[in-house]
Amino acid sequence: MFSIPGKQAVSITDRAAAHISRLMAKDGHQGLRIGVKKGGCAGMEYTMEYVDVADPNDETVEQDGARVMIAPMAQMFLFGTEIDYETSLLESGFKFNNPNVSDACGCGESISFKGVDELAADQNAS
Repeated sequence: MFSIPGKQAVSITDRAAAHISRLMAKDGHQGLRIGVKKGGCAGMEYTMEYVDVADPNDETVEQDGARVMIAPMAQMFLFGTEIDYETSLLESGFKFNNPNVSDACGCGESISFKGVDELAADQNAS
């Protein structure tokens, strides 16, 4: 696991915590797992799924009844991220304010991370 003692991996705003708590209570889920996967025009996408059984390798963050689990492979990409929930006239959803993102596509659905491009170049060279 990627962590700094005494510091939570991610922070959750009050709005996000309230929405996650409602989602958990609605169908009796244990929490919400967030991660990242390859995809989108910028290279990576966030993933979210309900959790009914916690994985012991997940990093778990709890706040005001909300429980977020971070998939092991995503922990280094999400460390320091603030999870918010926004509602507007046109859309509502979770927003990730992630200091590790170096670029995002125009629609905001995919991202790339600092250092990932350099790692990919090194792997392709060998």
